[in-house]
Amino acid sequence: MGQIIHFVHQSLDGFIAGPNGEFDWPAMGPELSAYTDELIAGDTVFLYGRKVWDLMSGFWPNAETYSQDPHDLAFAPVWLETPKVVVSRSLAGQDLDWNTTLVSENVAEELRALAASGKNLVLFGGADLAAHLGAAGAIDEYRVVVHPVVLGGGTPTFHPAENRTELETVETRTFDGRSILLRHRVVREG
Repeated sequence: MGQIIHFVHQSLDGFIAGPNGEFDWPAMGPELSAYTDELIAGDTVFLYGRKVWDLMSGFWPNAETYSQDPHDLAFAPVWLETPKVVVSRSLAGQDLDWNTTLVSENVAEELRALAASGKNLVLFGGADLAAHLGAAGAIDEYRVVVHPVVLGGGTPTFHPAENRTELETVETRTFDGRSILLRHRVVREG
């Protein structure tokens, strides 16, 4: 059985994007890049909400024109080949490129069914989708990488929730002497 994993980069003060939507601050060194490669190895599906999809689909298909960073150049072909799911009502009816499926209805149920088929779904960022899936009890793990920057505002990592979610710490790790992974599993009753 696969899992739905929320994998997110955040600032020390809890933001996934800066005040102007900027995402130029994550410190992607070789250790964090290797960890990301481990996370997405195997039968994995990349999961995005529409806002993050717009960023990803605008960057990865032409990454070499925007960046010469070794992480970016190595990840671009992986991104193109890996199956992706985008959750969006506004994109309904559109054909999406790059091995991408669109889900717009019964989101939590459809994603849980996909995970039940043995695939790991890795939700990259996406505070709105993460809040929806968290409220539906669909997220199995939270993997938060805290970067050494204080943004002072922007998009918060987590939205206020109606209910508390109990977690157990599975792992903490430091990458490249800079970023810290906080990995937590959702505690299920029974």
